[in-house]
Amino acid sequence: MEDGTTGPDDVRRNLSPGTTTATRRRGPDGSDLGGVATRRYGAAMSVLGTYPIFQQAYLVNDIEASIERWSELFGAGPFGIAAHHRADWFEYRGTPQEADVTYAFGYLGEVQIQFIQQHDDTPSIYRDMYAPGEEGYHHTAFLVRDYAAERQRLLDMGFVAACELRHGDVEAGYFDTRSVTGGFTELHTDTPRSLQSFAVQRRAHQIRRPGDSPILYRR
Repeated sequence: MEDGTTGPDDVRRNLSPGTTTATRRRGPDGSDLGGVATRRYGAAMSVLGTYPIFQQAYLVNDIEASIERWSELFGAGPFGIAAHHRADWFEYRGTPQEADVTYAFGYLGEVQIQFIQQHDDTPSIYRDMYAPGEEGYHHTAFLVRDYAAERQRLLDMGFVAACELRHGDVEAGYFDTRSVTGGFTELHTDTPRSLQSFAVQRRAHQIRRPGDSPILYRR
């Protein structure tokens, strides 16, 4: 950083994987709220410090109802819907089981929001967290340039690659980071085709006006 403050590289140099530190919490009036032990994963800083959070994803029971609610509450979207999506290659915990899912993608500010609706009971990273009828936060995603390197970094930290897939020129992997984040972490390659698609979604969000449809497209 050019202002002389500590930057991501400085933080990485001063944290080793698995370092545990105690942080004192302070209230608005400066009062001591007690200490919190924080386990810092130094190696993760090379992922989180280099690539900003790209996406927050949620498992939902009704994808179109969720789009309507988020559009009304936050002004999110419009959303593109990919119904009953199938990958070119798919692996879930060492098996080729691929659940029947529909995805929706749209923007809220600079962050992409993804909704996932699973239509069956096939074992999946979604059923790992939620039983049928349950819904909630599922994962956070990062767009990465070197998928293999970032994949290996997370594996070396002990996080399991629960699901990986290839579709067209995209590689993606979902790592079980529930012990740290309460959800999964997705790595997604930043291919030109993907970046162009995301730019279209983001621009549609920027120019959206009240009364516009919350649905951008259906596929």
